[in-house]
Amino acid sequence: MAPPHSSSRSSLSPHSAQRPVSRRGLLTASAATAGALLVGSSAAGTASAAGTAAAAGKTWPDVIPLPNGFRPEGIAIGGGPYAYLGSLGDGSIYRADLRTGQGRIISTGPGTPSVGLELDGRGRLFVAGRAQGARVVDVRTGAVLASYRLTTTTPSFANDVFLTSRAAWFTDSFQPALHALPLGKHGELPHADEVVTLTLRGDWAQTPGETVNANGVTGTPDGKALLVVQSGAGGLHRVDPRTGVTRLVDLGDSAPLTNGDGLLLLGRRLYVVQNRQNAIDVFKLAADGRSGIFEGRLTDPDFDVPTTVAAHQNRLYLPNARFTTTPTPDTTYTVVAVER
Repeated sequence: MAPPHSSSRSSLSPHSAQRPVSRRGLLTASAATAGALLVGSSAAGTASAAGTAAAAGKTWPDVIPLPNGFRPEGIAIGGGPYAYLGSLGDGSIYRADLRTGQGRIISTGPGTPSVGLELDGRGRLFVAGRAQGARVVDVRTGAVLASYRLTTTTPSFANDVFLTSRAAWFTDSFQPALHALPLGKHGELPHADEVVTLTLRGDWAQTPGETVNANGVTGTPDGKALLVVQSGAGGLHRVDPRTGVTRLVDLGDSAPLTNGDGLLLLGRRLYVVQNRQNAIDVFKLAADGRSGIFEGRLTDPDFDVPTTVAAHQNRLYLPNARFTTTPTPDTTYTVVAVER
């Protein structure tokens, strides 16, 4: 375990206005179908992201070690003090105790990458799996409950996932589309032939080839639309889930979100991970998500290309993907905690 740091590890850029307080077969989505899939965020997302309780104990580690060679990318945190991380190497899922920093592999990977993760209130982890689509893992047993081929179009890159009470939405970094797994009334998983694909249009301009386009995804504060960051172009888009029409979010004079990665929305505050910039940009959004005000930038000396972010109590947790370091079986990886 890395030695603990002081509680004032994170820093806010001096040009901020204020410090933030305290992240098969295919169906074409019709307006009615896709729109119905948005309604409300999942209970697990609320529990993990709305942590405004007392600060974590002073003995909780600020840096959590992961297994050597693990190559983390996505992170999800539930109501309890556990973080779940996926490996870009073999796709294994690791659970870390935020109180002690200790952990273990709870689900051995299929040998293909695990990228973005999202945990629901039923102990199910939804995993974006790059070209392999998506799968759902039971975090209590490690069993794979279901696997989905999201598209037959190539190339495809299922990158990140966001849960609502009606669906699991996946971004596709290589195609101008979102893919959704519709959930039943009691959270029932869909059949393999029930995947919905929503083509992005409007302000969306896809960069051709295998450039990372759609990356992180979350909902608007009012729960009526989706927010997707387009990494290569550096824009944040509001997506109508009924039509796929996107509009660029007006973020004022803030710098472009080039290298924008994971998104986390807490209330009306949006945290955007800027991976290769080793920073988190913070915005206060309008309720409908059409505009936002830049509040500042969080940084930390222990950041080493963080990719995604999840919250527990008054802390943000980010895995260091270390993309600028050649991965080997002995390469070290960590999760870094900063105050929000």
